[in-house]
Amino acid sequence: MLRIIDLSSQTPSDYSRLMPRSAFDVDAALERVVPICDAVKAHGESALREFSAKFDGVVPDDLRVPAEAIAAALEQLDPELRAAIEEAIRRRTQVAESIETEPEWSETELAPGARVGYRILPVSRVGLYVPGGLAPLASSVLHNAVPAIAAGVSSIALATPPQKEFGGLPHPVILAVCALLGIDEVYAVGGAQAIAMFAYGVEGLCAPVDIVAGPGNIYVVAAKRHLRSVVGIDSEAGPSEICVWADDSANPSWVAADLISQAEHDPLAGSVLITESPAFAAAVNEAVEAQLPSNPLHERLGVSLAGDQSAIILVRDHEQALKVVDAYAAEHLEVQTRDAKRDAMLVRNAGAVFVGPHSPVPLGDYSAGSTHVLPTSGQARFTSGLTARSFRKAVHYIEYDAQGLSAIADGIEAFARAERLPGHEAAIAIRAVEG
Repeated sequence: MLRIIDLSSQTPSDYSRLMPRSAFDVDAALERVVPICDAVKAHGESALREFSAKFDGVVPDDLRVPAEAIAAALEQLDPELRAAIEEAIRRRTQVAESIETEPEWSETELAPGARVGYRILPVSRVGLYVPGGLAPLASSVLHNAVPAIAAGVSSIALATPPQKEFGGLPHPVILAVCALLGIDEVYAVGGAQAIAMFAYGVEGLCAPVDIVAGPGNIYVVAAKRHLRSVVGIDSEAGPSEICVWADDSANPSWVAADLISQAEHDPLAGSVLITESPAFAAAVNEAVEAQLPSNPLHERLGVSLAGDQSAIILVRDHEQALKVVDAYAAEHLEVQTRDAKRDAMLVRNAGAVFVGPHSPVPLGDYSAGSTHVLPTSGQARFTSGLTARSFRKAVHYIEYDAQGLSAIADGIEAFARAERLPGHEAAIAIRAVEG
């Protein structure tokens, strides 16, 4: 059963400290990760092979996956699964190209002879990480790669752990999705060492990248934190989490199934229900208990659903429910209330919002067209999921002529004197004297 947290009689100024969270200590993981990153920087491929043997239990013949292995994986892909993946790619591409991109160039004229332009450029090269531990997340290939492609990134590399089961090659479905997307630079390298390979580059194997993106375990997250001054990162993603905001109009069996669905990801995954109805809470708990035994992953589910990160939160009314929902700032938020669309639009903090009873989170995990690489651990208060914009950067272009500069020169010089920066003042004044 999910534990009950009753907030109905409380009115704290900050609900966030009362929210159920997993113990995910990235700083502690850094102690193990820093030597790994340093070894990859110093010793390159030999270090990668050493860590493959140590952590993955298999060393690939080729750390870069041969092209024929990628092609063979696509050829052997189940046709029904291939059709599903292709449709997911189509939908994710349409969303990325239609609403996640901006015009490459725009400018404004501030005064005669005074223009500032704004140019949106893709980064040149990205490294995508795809987990292969408890679940080989082939869906993460398309959810990371499609927005990078839509953004116009010209060079995409992907790393994912080697698998004993496949003779040191990555999972074949992951390779097949790479083939469908035209990604031919694929490395059978996992964990923190993959992030270090992307950040520093490895002579003769992999060129360094500008941005590393993609989810991973705590050691992958720690490596991103350690290397973020060397390479751009998308986020520090923690364990997956779902929050369902539901009232007694919702179907308790459906809500239970949705809570279970995200608990499958990891023993630290969080499943949270927020509701005003004690009777509905009890019905959901009963449904969870009824559904668990038939799930082959019931042991993992039992750990995650009984953990500190999972709970049913009772609130007194709709107004308090909204405050608690925003305080939790879920990675995935489902809204299953009588007026789900209205309530969803009131929410400010969530990685992605799934509106109504027919929009469960697994829809977004695979084929909705939205991103499934989302902020966790309350980070949705201040950051967003991975989109085409994540792989682009903005550059201002400043173009003033003599008239444009002259019109504001006195003010700039006064500003520079106030900040005691005479060189700044002189750089303006000399143009008036010698212009």
